[in-house]
Amino acid sequence: MRRGISLEERERIAAEALAAQGALPTEPLSVRVADAVKLTGIPRTALYELIGAGTIDTVKIGRSTFILYASLKRLFQKY
Repeated sequence: MRRGISLEERERIAAEALAAQGALPTEPLSVRVADAVKLTGIPRTALYELIGAGTIDTVKIGRSTFILYASLKRLFQKY
C-alpha cells in the first residue's frame, strides 16, 4: 500500500500552482512612505501634505502608514 499522492498528481498540482502565479498582480497593493519617496521622487513632507489633503489614499496598520499604489498611479495620471 502506497501513501500520499502519485507523481502525476503532484505534477498536476505544481502546474496549477505555476498557472495561478501568473494570475497574481505584478504591482503591489500598497507601499510604505519611504518606498513611495523612492518610487516617485516626491519629498516625504510633500507626500504627507498630499495625504493630509486627501489626494493620496492611505491605510494605517498599527504605527505604519501604507500608501495605496493605485492612488500613486492616479496622482501621476492627473498631471
